[in-house]
Amino acid sequence: SQQGCDPFAQTQRSKLQHRRARINQQINKEMRMRAGAENLFRATSNHKVKETVALELSYVNSNLQLLKEELEELNSSVDIYQNDSESISVPMIPLGLKETKELDLLVPLKDLISEHYGEEGVLYEKEIKEFMELRQAMRTPSRNEAGLELLMEYYNQLYFLDSRFFPPTKSLGVFFHWYDSLTGVPSHQRALAFEKGSVLFNIGALHTQIGARQDRTSLPGLNQAIDAFQKAAGAFNYLKENFSNAPSLDMSAASLNMLVRLMVAQVQECVFEKMTLLRTQHDFLSRLQLAQEAARVEEVYSLVHQTMTQAHVKDYVPFSWTTMVHVKSEHFKALSHYFAAIALCDCPAASDAELPEQEKAFIQFHVTMPDGPSLRILLQDPEERRKLGKAHLKKAIMKHEEAMRIHGLCKILRKMDILQEVLSFAHKRSLSKYSEIDHEEDFFETGDAPDIHPKTLQKPEIKSPNFSQVKVTDLFHRLGPLSVFSAKNKWYPVRRVHLMRGENGFGFTLRGDSPVLIAGVIPGGCAAEAGLKEGDYIISVNGKDCKWSKHAEVVQLLKSTGEEGVEIGVITLQGSEGPKAADKKAAAMSSGSGLQKSNKENSRKSLMNSKSASTLLVWSKKSKRSKKSTYGVPFTTVRDNEAMY
Repeated sequence: SQQGCDPFAQTQRSKLQHRRARINQQINKEMRMRAGAENLFRATSNHKVKETVALELSYVNSNLQLLKEELEELNSSVDIYQNDSESISVPMIPLGLKETKELDLLVPLKDLISEHYGEEGVLYEKEIKEFMELRQAMRTPSRNEAGLELLMEYYNQLYFLDSRFFPPTKSLGVFFHWYDSLTGVPSHQRALAFEKGSVLFNIGALHTQIGARQDRTSLPGLNQAIDAFQKAAGAFNYLKENFSNAPSLDMSAASLNMLVRLMVAQVQECVFEKMTLLRTQHDFLSRLQLAQEAARVEEVYSLVHQTMTQAHVKDYVPFSWTTMVHVKSEHFKALSHYFAAIALCDCPAASDAELPEQEKAFIQFHVTMPDGPSLRILLQDPEERRKLGKAHLKKAIMKHEEAMRIHGLCKILRKMDILQEVLSFAHKRSLSKYSEIDHEEDFFETGDAPDIHPKTLQKPEIKSPNFSQVKVTDLFHRLGPLSVFSAKNKWYPVRRVHLMRGENGFGFTLRGDSPVLIAGVIPGGCAAEAGLKEGDYIISVNGKDCKWSKHAEVVQLLKSTGEEGVEIGVITLQGSEGPKAADKKAAAMSSGSGLQKSNKENSRKSLMNSKSASTLLVWSKKSKRSKKSTYGVPFTTVRDNEAMY
């Protein structure tokens, strides 16, 4: 069975996750106290009591504030999730996993199995425990492919749990508790969708942690980081599009939209790093390209910053995230101007042969054309190039300084040496270039360089989760095929029928498999006498369970019956009794009085019984596997894909 990682292994990250769990519990406790105090405050008219309660409320509120700040600092511990290599890369923002409470499903599922499926709940304890162990393991996934597979496996198992145990009309009475990843506030819901959505959120969060820990100074590391952040964006996007009305803020549409954009920006930053790594030539065009890549990173981070500072988002996004995103947008804007300057100042002026290509690239390079001479003169005159290069450097230095200023405003980021180092390195590099190209005799006023047009060679993709990559088998397979034995279907209790074989066989036609259906009963035959009805499913023959049996297997069991006859167990789905009901339903369907969705399955099952050819078509499309077996019977009333016994 699958294992989570050992929650007691004291890695830096598990210490974090432990602290997160502890803070979550404290927040939960304080919120319960607050709710109690608020109720008392509203209920009492006694001034003395009101004063005491008001004091307690202010105490609880300031406690909550401190806990939330502690959690924010935790959410900002991005350095713990980074890789351990010596070389410096700018830190990325990973997300902490949502915590959940333990869940005991033993009693509710056993009850439902005996009530709904009419089986002994005790016989399914092993399966229920296996499911609960899987849930326990997925609370602490390892930070690699195996951890992702564990979350996917649990997510896929929830599909079966839903089909088996969550009827559309009735709740299982179990609450799923999850803590908000950003605020630590607990929420609970009875809907299984909340559990599914929270697991999906953790799939996204785990991808962010895997992305943040890659060594981005090597090409394989960069490609893995790109892949991880693209998959994180895909998970958050899928969550946003398929789950609504989540009770916790981190899963609101606004929050998920912000997370998708953040992931896309982190992908774009990795793409820039990849271009820097791959760029072996230092020619004019490849430097222009780098400047445009940097401008593109700036553009996407600016969008994230706008999203994070919206009214209903800014209150719960950690201040350190908002600051980091703001710092990065300024930093990459500075880099775009730096590379523009380098292209102009460090590359020789264009020769006549190079001019057309350089001109073409340069026309689309700036957002607005720079003042001064024509492009042709600019590109071929070293002095003009130096002038424009100097203007770009001036802007770069301003932006570096702005990035460092914003970085200094956040005490959490101030502790982050790596970021500090990257910013000051870039700043010094621009300063030294500026002093290198600055001439003492420069009397011209350095102009204002236009911004660089953003452009990328690799657009980020939002990669949706591929749930089919992790194959799971239904843990509750023994309950029978889902097409019949599901939470939304209802059937009458099992009938045990004793059959003797007459000279013309048993007198019924069978169709399909898993489970085999009695498609017709010959009037006056043995089956009719014994009370078998068209539309019954055969679930056992002589005590052998046949829910999953193929057509031929059931026929074989029936044929091996001796003089003493055979005992067949059958069930009838409610709402599909006999040909009359089926004809009425078929008429209702064709007259266009539509059935609601929840009835579709039942009506499809009852359509098999109606005798019209068109409805039979509906059924045989559905049941591709039905066998045609015929032998030794007068073939009058039998349609194709049925056999008479």
